[in-house]
Amino acid sequence: MTMMKTPFAPIVFTAAAALLAACSTTAPPATPPSMAVPAEFKEVAGWKPAAAAAAVPEAWWTLFADPALDALQARLLDANQNLRVSLAQLAAARAALASASAQVLPTIGAGLSATRARAAGGETPVRNTLQLSADASWEVDLWGRLSLAVSAADASLQASADDLAAARLSAQATLTQAYLALRTNEAQAAVLERTVAAYQRSLELTRQRHAAGVVSGADVAQAEVQLANAQAQWRDLLASRAQNEHAIAVLVGAAPAAFGLPVTAQLPAPPEAPALLPSTLLERRPDIAAAERRVASAQAQLGIAQRAWFPSLTLSAGAGYAGSSLSHLVSAPNLFWSVGPALAASLFDGGAKNAALAQARASSEQATASYRQTVLTALQEVEDNLVAATNLQGDEALRQQALASSRRALAITESQYRAGTVSYLDVVSSQTSALGAETALLSTRSQRLLALATLLKNIGGRWTPAEALAGSS
Repeated sequence: MTMMKTPFAPIVFTAAAALLAACSTTAPPATPPSMAVPAEFKEVAGWKPAAAAAAVPEAWWTLFADPALDALQARLLDANQNLRVSLAQLAAARAALASASAQVLPTIGAGLSATRARAAGGETPVRNTLQLSADASWEVDLWGRLSLAVSAADASLQASADDLAAARLSAQATLTQAYLALRTNEAQAAVLERTVAAYQRSLELTRQRHAAGVVSGADVAQAEVQLANAQAQWRDLLASRAQNEHAIAVLVGAAPAAFGLPVTAQLPAPPEAPALLPSTLLERRPDIAAAERRVASAQAQLGIAQRAWFPSLTLSAGAGYAGSSLSHLVSAPNLFWSVGPALAASLFDGGAKNAALAQARASSEQATASYRQTVLTALQEVEDNLVAATNLQGDEALRQQALASSRRALAITESQYRAGTVSYLDVVSSQTSALGAETALLSTRSQRLLALATLLKNIGGRWTPAEALAGSS
């Protein structure tokens, strides 16, 4: 039995070979950059974790146990405009992935055209031509270029999703910091309000003593200067409190004029420190995950540039009907069709491919360096806030001792002044020392809360509990 030869045998053979090659070609897996990360933090010594170690919750700010802060965080996710920008960027990346995935599939088209024409010379008859056609083409992914494009788009999509998570964490941390600063302003303003009242009483006492001829006018002038300075500081704190309230309003998507927070003048208690995760888990942070995905995307783009020298193979087919009459258009005599492969390659491009390859290689190196720098920055952030939270806890105890001592000294000096054994300058010095000690204590508490908030943000969010990781290993 002899096999019948057809003119389409080479076409069929070429198509089959192309299909086999396409099926066996896959994009190489992206290789994360190597990074030497220490097994534990340097500044963990002296850090006292909670007795009952637990993973930091995703809503890490709830550890401050402040209902007002919790309510603001809920508004943040719904109305923050920067988060809406990140959401739009994520939608654009998702559309880009769909576009890249579509390139792997065949393209099918259809058309209907009608022309009326006469050849040159004027004696030929006018001809009507109607054509109904359909065509299909498919670029065979011989070298994995198209699959690499899909991989690059998918990595970019994942990076955009991680960017959204990082933006959410950043906005939550910024809101927490602004809220803590606002409460610090209120507490300091309350201290100055009490101080202003005390200075006014001292001024009245000094004026009475001056009227009785016990003290000079210089004491009255010193009391007036001290009172005016305290009043100016109080007004500055009210302005700072208003500015922090405006910042919070913008973060939660509200106009400052339509937003307000009741004054409490109370700082939340420092949360109990959670058990710290190993430093290697920092790579689970959204910003680091996004940087790693951008490395994968850049590596895929480099692979696309390396395959630009290879020819492209396109399989195409078309069929339709052409005739002069619409009524008899779809009939066997009017049928036409075509099918066949096309192999195309660029022979000279003036160095464009070399330039594109150099650019892709530089972009890959840039993404790798950015990834490593992001990891180092994350490690530094945790180390900085570890040492800050530890030292500030000790500083707070010392500030409390200093405040107690300065208050005792002020009480003694005021008694001595009433007895006429010391000058008013001694009273001013003691009052200034007491005010400075109380202000410094509030400032230290605020700094400690901010350090804890940043630390919780750095080790919070989308973390996997340590016990779950141990169970999966």
